[in-house]
Amino acid sequence: MRIAVTGAAGRVGGHVVELASSLGHSVVAIDWRPLSSSIDVARYADVDTMDYERLAEVISDCDALIHLAAITGPGRDPDHVVHNTNVVSSYNALRAASQVGIQRVCQASSINAIGGRFSEWPRYDYFPLDERHPSYAEDPYSLSKWECEQQADAMSRSNPDMSIASLRLHGVVDSRADTAEWSSLPGKVIEKQLWGYVEFQAVARACLLAVTTDLGGHEVFSIVAPDTMAESPSLTLAADTYPEVPVRGDLSGANGFFDCSKADSILGWRHDAH
Repeated sequence: MRIAVTGAAGRVGGHVVELASSLGHSVVAIDWRPLSSSIDVARYADVDTMDYERLAEVISDCDALIHLAAITGPGRDPDHVVHNTNVVSSYNALRAASQVGIQRVCQASSINAIGGRFSEWPRYDYFPLDERHPSYAEDPYSLSKWECEQQADAMSRSNPDMSIASLRLHGVVDSRADTAEWSSLPGKVIEKQLWGYVEFQAVARACLLAVTTDLGGHEVFSIVAPDTMAESPSLTLAADTYPEVPVRGDLSGANGFFDCSKADSILGWRHDAH
């Protein structure tokens, strides 16, 4: 399969490109930044995903698209730039794929699509969270990710042959040990994002599974590790930090606050599978 990957020069993109190549796929790497010299691809395209015509041109001979290019959070750019870049870039990727006949698309969403880390204080209706939880997004980044998912819904309705996966990623790290540095982050960041994380290799596997599985429309998947990065039991964390939120599932031990069973049942994805 020839797979186009936007944001290929990023850390997630690099892992996706490496895994795709190792599985025998031909990769078209798309990014306005240069690739690492260690990354082997069939073709590199210096393209900004905000340029619709150019993007459509470079993916025209591909079988699948993994769209990772995005501004990854608020603060470093003006709010309107964060929001508009992510929403337009996602629309361009989805629409260009439709235009050139690509039927398998995966795009990077975020657990923040429902609100979370960047909210004044997040609102959660129940634990563990699943993909049906409503969005209470407040900030431009979280709102952009929610809107990207709505765009994928619309694109699948107008293109019923397309298979689109939106992967809600958490804080991505090489390994759980790397989350230790998060304890020094101000503003109760860890509590807001529910002590979660996901490893790069697990994200790469999810992306490849997403474009090799026939979804028959658009599906949203939580892609998060099954445990937390905290030392305290999950039920204690929930009771101390979110006493008003009902627990409807298994938060025993160090079980995580995100229900990823949908990714398991449909994609065959598990965080620790190798």
